[in-house]
Amino acid sequence: MGERQKGVVYFVGAGPGDPELITAKGMRLLKEADMVLYAGSLVNAELLKYTRAGVPCFDTAILTLEETTALIRAAAAAGKTIVRLHTGDPSLYGAIQEQIDALCEEEIPWEVIPGVSSFLAAAALLGRELTVPGGTQTVIITRQGGRTPVPEAESLRELGEHRATICLFLSAALLEEAASDLMASLPADTPAAIVERVSWPGERFIMTTIGKMAAAAREAGITRTAMVLVGDFLTAQGNRSLLYDPEFSHGYRKGR
Repeated sequence: MGERQKGVVYFVGAGPGDPELITAKGMRLLKEADMVLYAGSLVNAELLKYTRAGVPCFDTAILTLEETTALIRAAAAAGKTIVRLHTGDPSLYGAIQEQIDALCEEEIPWEVIPGVSSFLAAAALLGRELTVPGGTQTVIITRQGGRTPVPEAESLRELGEHRATICLFLSAALLEEAASDLMASLPADTPAAIVERVSWPGERFIMTTIGKMAAAAREAGITRTAMVLVGDFLTAQGNRSLLYDPEFSHGYRKGR
């Protein structure tokens, strides 16, 4: 008999919380999986209902990288299809590179399936466009430095100088520090939105300013699982898009 072919690992973006915000491909792979690993502290467990009966599902919140890799190694050696569920999109603060590197060392096949990130779900809930015609055309995805530092050149003190849209991950408990850093280059009345548990039951948001956002979060009891959006895009009306302007010509339409 020939050598058993190794299984495949799929890093699947689970979306921000709403089980319907996983992609069709991610859902299909979840239904086909022989084993599922998920970040239980962030991924909605409702998604596990789509797995087949008897399929083992492991919460990796309590596991180390080595323990997670050991589970994958054993399943892959048995030719299993493995789904590694990550909140939002795996490429943003998903710590997938170290997992991929470990799989490559052992020549275990893998693929990344993108997902809907919480910053996109937050913009959808607010009904705001992150880029504004005639206004900012740049979106900065970052976080406030804390126990895990960020490079000095990427501090909010530096990034605020761009006056672009800023999406703050993993920073709900560090809003005092974030506000102080942002106000080094932005006025205190710069609009900010704190969006808690976006797309989950009970989601909510607070419209505020960077000068008041720490106090607003504290008053509302928001200390974690919140996306913070900062920038004039939250209130700006912007200009009409040239793409649909009758005076503007492009490859599909001649303007007047």
